[in-house]
Amino acid sequence: MTSFREEWNLEMALEVLKNKSVESKIWSEAAKWIMLYGPPELQKVMQQASNIATKSYFPQLEPKRYTESGEPCYDIEKIAEALGVSKQEAMEKMAEMENEQGIQHLFDASETENIQ
Repeated sequence: MTSFREEWNLEMALEVLKNKSVESKIWSEAAKWIMLYGPPELQKVMQQASNIATKSYFPQLEPKRYTESGEPCYDIEKIAEALGVSKQEAMEKMAEMENEQGIQHLFDASETENIQ
């Protein structure tokens, strides 16, 4: 089975993002790939866009802590509430994403820092 990281490359993902007629699910996958595996300068731009979108569509979500690399961490109960799912469902989805992407998304408080 091909991993999510191996399904795309930078050239493919950028072509999808600039195509105005591509289906939204594919566009989303390309954007996610760049955010996770693209060059650091593009990851930074995508993270900024993600933060703006989160604030726009889920204004009740506020980061509670940050990872060592500066990524915001949210309360899983608040995420579940905003999405209209149970905490268990939200945790299962996050664990599934970790497995698929090979990137940690669920953090213990001891792995994060307080907001300054």
